[in-house]
Amino acid sequence: MAFNDLAAEWWPFSASATAIIGIITLYFITYQLSSRKIDPREPLVIAPTVPIVGHILGMALLGGRYIKNLGIRHRNLPIFTLPVPGSRIYIVADPSLAAAVQRASKVLSFTPIVPEVTERILGLDEATMEITRKNLDPGPGEERGFLADIQDMVYQWLGPGDYLSELSLDAATEMRDEIAACASTSAGTESTPTDLLSWVRHLVTVSTAKYLYGPRNPIAVNPSLETAFWDFDHGLGSLLMNIFPSVTAKKAYQGREKLSAALYTYLSQNLHKTGSKIVQKRVDIALEHGWTLPAVAREELSFLFAGIVNATTSTFWILLHLYADPGLLATVRQEIEAIFEGPENASAERGKGKGKLRIADLRDNCPVLVAVYRECLRLGSDTYSTRLVKEDYILANQYFLKKNAVVQIAGGVIHADSRIWGEDVEEFNPKRFLDRQDGSAEAGGKAKQNNAFHPAAFRAFGGGKTLCPGRHFAMNEILAFVALVVLQFDIRPARGDKIEVPRKNDGVMPVHVLEPIRPVEVLISKRNDDIARDARNVEFVI
Repeated sequence: MAFNDLAAEWWPFSASATAIIGIITLYFITYQLSSRKIDPREPLVIAPTVPIVGHILGMALLGGRYIKNLGIRHRNLPIFTLPVPGSRIYIVADPSLAAAVQRASKVLSFTPIVPEVTERILGLDEATMEITRKNLDPGPGEERGFLADIQDMVYQWLGPGDYLSELSLDAATEMRDEIAACASTSAGTESTPTDLLSWVRHLVTVSTAKYLYGPRNPIAVNPSLETAFWDFDHGLGSLLMNIFPSVTAKKAYQGREKLSAALYTYLSQNLHKTGSKIVQKRVDIALEHGWTLPAVAREELSFLFAGIVNATTSTFWILLHLYADPGLLATVRQEIEAIFEGPENASAERGKGKGKLRIADLRDNCPVLVAVYRECLRLGSDTYSTRLVKEDYILANQYFLKKNAVVQIAGGVIHADSRIWGEDVEEFNPKRFLDRQDGSAEAGGKAKQNNAFHPAAFRAFGGGKTLCPGRHFAMNEILAFVALVVLQFDIRPARGDKIEVPRKNDGVMPVHVLEPIRPVEVLISKRNDDIARDARNVEFVI
């Protein structure tokens, strides 16, 4: 009897049915293998729907929404494991565990990740990367590398102190001048609909480039580079994938190259000497470590990015929520007017003098404004705090983390946890950051000085050793910008009788505060009361 005849007798299925059965069997085998722990103490493994590559595909297709949705569906898990090809990703979704990750900075470190990320995003050459990888995490008395020196300098300079005050005043003054220029043009006459994000984006981009890099900065010299900058920003995820970026991330790649070339020209002409002290110091440190000038130009693009992007989107959301709620706007405007000092010359005609605003008063005496600021950051920040596991480690004496795996504190998951923030977690509600005993958003309640939430629950600036060094400056800058707009402009819907607030676009990689899913068109007009006129030439003081 032939083998084929025998096979037909004991295997009654057709070839196509056999193939389907084989595929299903293979699927369940690989699914089960994907669900296995590599150690009994490893966090619960969530197997991908598509075996092996499913989680990577999900993150590539859905951006930050993929992990956020996983975290919400598995809300009972403080930490869980995502198996990916050749590694594991541990997702931390609980503030107390996030704090434990932050305390273990020697073993769970962000620093080893920095070189690879910057190489891909900035297009740095191999010689520069060799310098960057040296002495990443030096101990006491050990030789220090470039990253250690540059990070320590930025943390020191942007911490509370004289230089933070100096840079904050420079930023506020430049923004004042740009907004005043805007108010003097047709853009401030409610003539045509304006995309609110584009309006904010332009003002922040131009003023930031000037206070950081001086009056002859590349964007001032060539205004078309403003578009190149935002092309670069909007393609960061594709650049990070680093798969033929000149093709797969064409606009971002071209924007990066244009900006890098312009920054090289700027540096080669020593124009950074006309910029801020912190930029001058950054350039000095890079050159001392052996970076070439073209490489320094690329590195400075990252600093320009840090100065512009989050300030833009945060300011946009704050202004949008304020002007979408007339009652809230009136409360915040009243707070700002209460701390606004009119012209010192009492005989000066109101509206023709020079007012004064103290940045400290914006932080300390405008509780509803600060609550709106914090709530917008909570809603808009889905960012991850990422660490590399440098050696096998037991987190919080309970969870096994494998060497060379990645830990991600999922800000989007924590910010969407109703057990922390309340049942209205998806809604804009600045009252959650106000002292409920002393007042409310409508009544001008007292801002919480010591947050009632877990300290690691608010993830807008990260935490631990990688807590954003620019957080103090960012708050000063953003509150000053918002105050200038609130005092000087009315903003109305371009259509209808109410400004609608769109949801955020969480289908992208959350590298910064997220943008809206669609444009918001508004009509912007100048206010002409005495305070508004005095504010156009306001003097900022600390």
